Amino acid sequence: MQRMNREILRLALPNIVSNITVPLMGLVSTGIAGHWGEDSAATIGALAIGVSIFNFIYWNCSFVRMGTSGLTAQAFGAGNYRECTNMLARALAVAGVMGCVMLLLQYPLGELALWAMNGGEMTRAYFYTRIWAVPAGILLFGFNGWFTGMQNALFPMITAVTVNLIHLGCSLAFAFGLDLGIVGIAWASVVAQWCGVGLASLLLIAKYRPLLTSIRWSEVLDLQPLRRFFVINRDIILRTLCIVAVYTFFTGASARMEDRTLLAVNALLLELFTLFSYMNDGFAYAAEALTGRFIGARDRRSLGECLHRCLLWGTLVSVAFVGIYLIWWRDLVGLFVDHAAPNASQIVELAGRYIVWIILIPIASAMPFIMDGIMVGATETRVMRNSMFGATAAYFAIFYALRPWIGNNALWLAFTLYMFLRGVLQYLMTRGLRTIREKA
Repeated sequence: MQRMNREILRLALPNIVSNITVPLMGLVSTGIAGHWGEDSAATIGALAIGVSIFNFIYWNCSFVRMGTSGLTAQAFGAGNYRECTNMLARALAVAGVMGCVMLLLQYPLGELALWAMNGGEMTRAYFYTRIWAVPAGILLFGFNGWFTGMQNALFPMITAVTVNLIHLGCSLAFAFGLDLGIVGIAWASVVAQWCGVGLASLLLIAKYRPLLTSIRWSEVLDLQPLRRFFVINRDIILRTLCIVAVYTFFTGASARMEDRTLLAVNALLLELFTLFSYMNDGFAYAAEALTGRFIGARDRRSLGECLHRCLLWGTLVSVAFVGIYLIWWRDLVGLFVDHAAPNASQIVELAGRYIVWIILIPIASAMPFIMDGIMVGATETRVMRNSMFGATAAYFAIFYALRPWIGNNALWLAFTLYMFLRGVLQYLMTRGLRTIREKA
């Protein structure tokens, strides 16, 4: 029992550090936007729309990390290091092609996204600057998925901390020092992401050069493993499209509320939820790595213990965040708002009306993050896909049914139940995880 807890924490804690730096940079970026210019709500809203557009891009490319992680972990557990090398080559090749396609299609994609999200000129400038960071971001998905599958959570942590420290320093320098505002934040992303790719490459060569076998492209492009790779990624892409639809619709619906301040308020509250989600995702990444490893090694006893322990850790994190939000929500919201701004008190007062949802969501989300990690490690991507279809359909049905009656609360209720259903449906579809245990 203690050995399994140590293994989970060995993988989870570095991933938590890695993950926490991401929402913290979101908090810093939102804070910069809130303190730059005369209209805090307008600047925060413009940044929120821009960030949502890039979330749409990155989430749709996240299959590179997930598919690589589960398959690499299973190859690692089976001691098949040649296939580990092949998975790295496949991941980076796919990431490179996708990054180039994004740059080539940046204008039609950007104009469509700005139209769909009701973005203004400030958001347009942000988009066409930050787009140059996208190829680097997708390459980092490939590196981090491979490192996770190799049971190495330290290298993704080092890379993430470095990237986000560079992002922090450049954001402050560009936004305030050069007076570029949110465009400065976008340039900071470009510089930081490409530095991250360079660092990940150096770490890979430093540790894994003796282990990596010579790349044989005939094996990398062999139809059988390549087909499995793309079938898994197809399911992840469809599942991710649902996530993107939910989050993008959330921001778009907020932007179309009668009170435009609600866009800023919902963006701030969603940042608080993101802080929790990245913390719980640390244990989801541990579940990915260990589930895949034990399935590859055909170690059913360790797999069963791993599943139980990971779910327990996820529940403990959820309970802790309920307490944090109950006690300190006002202080957390206050971090994002320039209290000298004329609408600062209105933003904080409006946030207080909806803070109950941020307190409830960790309980509703105790299971789905860990279940996602288990499914990725077990490469049960069809279960992930089908459960997401059901949860997303419920999300839109609840919002449209209740919006005329409870307004913005309908958006938060739909989001909370969407998170809850994701975990419950996956649990039921795997017969209480018996299907996963049988794979070992």
